Amino acid sequence: MTVPSPGVAPQESLRDVIARHDLDARKSLGQHFLLDPGITGRIASMAGRLEDVNVVEVGPGPGGLTRALLQTPAASVTVVEVDPRAIVIMNELAASHPGRLHVVEADAMRRDLSTLCPTPRQIVANLPYNVGTPLLIGWLRQATCWARLTLMFQLEVAQRICATPDSDHYGRLAVLSQWVARCGIVMSIPPGAFFPPPKVHSAVVNLIPHPGQPSAALFRAMEQVTAAAFGQRRKMLRGALRGIGGDALLEAADIAGNRRAETLDIADFDRLARAHLQRLSPAS
Repeated sequence: MTVPSPGVAPQESLRDVIARHDLDARKSLGQHFLLDPGITGRIASMAGRLEDVNVVEVGPGPGGLTRALLQTPAASVTVVEVDPRAIVIMNELAASHPGRLHVVEADAMRRDLSTLCPTPRQIVANLPYNVGTPLLIGWLRQATCWARLTLMFQLEVAQRICATPDSDHYGRLAVLSQWVARCGIVMSIPPGAFFPPPKVHSAVVNLIPHPGQPSAALFRAMEQVTAAAFGQRRKMLRGALRGIGGDALLEAADIAGNRRAETLDIADFDRLARAHLQRLSPAS
């Protein structure tokens, strides 16, 4: 009688992997696993041409998207996982792809992912729902490090990233995202595609950083401006921005004080951020 290998055999289904490792999805980790290889394959294809690209994946879980990424021509795949149960599964998969799949046990919120592999590098990930937005903002701060970000969020978060001025979802996240990258929703995914199914739809967003990126100081200025502007959405800008310059800041940016934050486009916010930075460091 032949004894099966304890590793993840190519034909082993993800449901069997989950059962074998007792990998129940945990709400505390924001886990919802994608098991359909057709969907994970489409997500990997949404990342564009991966030849010679080093890919970082966050929260691989049982490895559905990881398997799809390993089927691309990517130079390497590095997975970052905080769940020890999933780490065991990833180490099994890495044994079948020596030198190509690298496993890092770490909290992605506390790790600079750009240090894990050389350029060119991209992130492709089905992000845990509970940390998707703060992870994205951290990566936007270092957009020069990434050729592209292909990320799955709850649909509402994806809509907030890609929203246009004067729309219901337009806010701070849209401004920060579109200021540093070209953003677009490239795929919608229903709850039934996940195990367990979440209560909301999900969507994949492509973010391709612009060639020119703001300095760290300018990015911090933009964060301050957008936090103030959208922190009191019902106020006119002269009131919402009072704490960081108010009318003087608006005059420097040539923006009327009776406008509201949701009516400003990315170019307007860029002028505000630059004017705010100039006020913070007038000698620069």
